[in-house]
Amino acid sequence: MSNQPASALASPRFCNTGTFMRIPHMTEAKDLDFAIFGIPFDTASSYRSGSRFGPAAIRSISAMMKPNNVIMGVNILENLRGADYGDVNVTPGYIHPTYEAIEKELQPIVDAGIIPIGLGGDHSITLGEMRAVAKKYGPIAMVHFDSHSDICDEVFGQKYNHGTPFRRALEEGLVDASHSIQIGMRGSLYDPNEHQIARDLGYDLIPAHEVRKMGFEALIERIKARVGDKPVFLTFDIDFVDPAYAPGTGTPEVGGFTSYETLELIRALKDLNFVAFDVVEVLPAFDSGEITAYMAANICFEFISILAVQKKEREAKK
Repeated sequence: MSNQPASALASPRFCNTGTFMRIPHMTEAKDLDFAIFGIPFDTASSYRSGSRFGPAAIRSISAMMKPNNVIMGVNILENLRGADYGDVNVTPGYIHPTYEAIEKELQPIVDAGIIPIGLGGDHSITLGEMRAVAKKYGPIAMVHFDSHSDICDEVFGQKYNHGTPFRRALEEGLVDASHSIQIGMRGSLYDPNEHQIARDLGYDLIPAHEVRKMGFEALIERIKARVGDKPVFLTFDIDFVDPAYAPGTGTPEVGGFTSYETLELIRALKDLNFVAFDVVEVLPAFDSGEITAYMAANICFEFISILAVQKKEREAKK
């Protein structure tokens, strides 16, 4: 049990908060099931900047997390080995050198079969992560929770922005759109056809109001049918959650989902073949009471719990 986080009964939670859940900091890609890393880049943001501080905020409040997931029936580190790799050395203001750094630093992790868990940063970072993941697995399925589709061709005349990553991912052959799904889009738009444009690109897009009409059970079945057994990248923009529950983000949209609903949705995806995950767009400067950062930490916790359940089930079959 030496891989467990320090107990708050012996070490106060406000001590040694430099890593996620105070798990070990490591820099070698070996004998691990998952690796957490920060990507503190936010200069592709279109409105509020400041999500570069998101990874630190998530790590800090994650000291509140305990290792047992009672609902999922696992201690996330009893069978899993995980580490916090620290942050990618991004280049503020320069997206292409940042993409190169992301890919370079992730590639050994991905190639070793370790599942990367990214803490953003704005949503532009996901393209760099996908480049590394697709080098190992080929075009991947994408499950994308967000209030925006992020499929613009250009923003401010620029091809690389937090509003464009999933258009570029298709063009680069990183994502298999026929097995990918986007969930939770809402709010006013400049182009009234934006959701249909995403569908024309090959994605299945389900806006928030349609999720409400169809219900979560039907949504989960649609996700599973869409993805199948393909390797999956789960990318989660914190603004999927309603700003009443997650105010600390760069481009908030009202009419979103509660924290409870969000965690239930993540847990329901436990049968998918996940190979990568990230949570992005946490902006501490607008985060009252750290509730957004804590929401993001809990989303990471639920994802790691899925990995623990899957490994537990595999070992039970041996």
